[in-house]
Amino acid sequence: MLTAALSFPDIGTELFSVQIGSFDFALRWYALAYIVGILIGWRLCVVSVGRAGIWPPAGPPLDRRQIEDLVTWIILGVILGGRLGFALFYQPEYYLANPLEILKIWQGGMSFHGGFAGVAIAVLIFCLRLRAPLLSTADMLALATPPGLFLGRLANFTNNELWGRPTDVPWAVIFPGEAAQACGGVVGLCARHPSQLYEALLEGLLLGTVLLVLAWRRGWLKMPGALTGVFLTGYGLSRSFVELFRQPDMQFVTPGNPVGHALHFGNWGLTMGQILSVPMILVGLALIFYAFRRARGAVDPRPDTAV
Repeated sequence: MLTAALSFPDIGTELFSVQIGSFDFALRWYALAYIVGILIGWRLCVVSVGRAGIWPPAGPPLDRRQIEDLVTWIILGVILGGRLGFALFYQPEYYLANPLEILKIWQGGMSFHGGFAGVAIAVLIFCLRLRAPLLSTADMLALATPPGLFLGRLANFTNNELWGRPTDVPWAVIFPGEAAQACGGVVGLCARHPSQLYEALLEGLLLGTVLLVLAWRRGWLKMPGALTGVFLTGYGLSRSFVELFRQPDMQFVTPGNPVGHALHFGNWGLTMGQILSVPMILVGLALIFYAFRRARGAVDPRPDTAV
């Protein structure tokens, strides 16, 4: 039975809208999160490459002009990869039957794992064209990504999407619309975990702080690949944990599978978000191991015999 819950801050999905003749223009919180996240990420990259002492002896992977060029590639990777990933991973039947709906990005529906794949492909092509060091470039981008994740999850919250499972914790939120319908046969409004805020704090604030400390205070950028490994591992673990509180994807929910497991192992299983996060965790740990092993091998163990 619902005893206490927080009301949803209904600020709408739009920051403002204007009409010019027959043309309507609206700036949505969702779009604003992407714009501001990219700007903050770009600034972090610029500041980082300006600190030559935190990079390997060869120096920063890119200069300021190259970073500005890379931003365009990243925007395309995020949008194309994120939207296609959502369509293929979460609602393939619907979007295959209605392919034009894929273009309606403003309605929401972006996959982080798809966006990550899109960015990875874009960065790989960009680095190959410029012959830029791939791992150091990836480290720079890993450092710049959490602010965008933080703002994106806040936008998910204001957009009333990706809400959590029903709960009676004191900070539960009554989301409007479908999310407020009675849950579990209990009469009354349904309060849910604000799982979007959990992700914002873990994937954005906490992970971003850890990466900044490791990069600017602990010298991890001197070990190409290490910071990328921390990002992949940290995101994968954070996402997998929050999936325990997030409303399961409806296409996986059946009377015999109310938890929404996409992959079963006897009496337990994994959600789609957890399945997609497992490779990230494994690759992340492998990168950390590789970076440390390479760093140790680069140190000359012989004593200094110079006179």
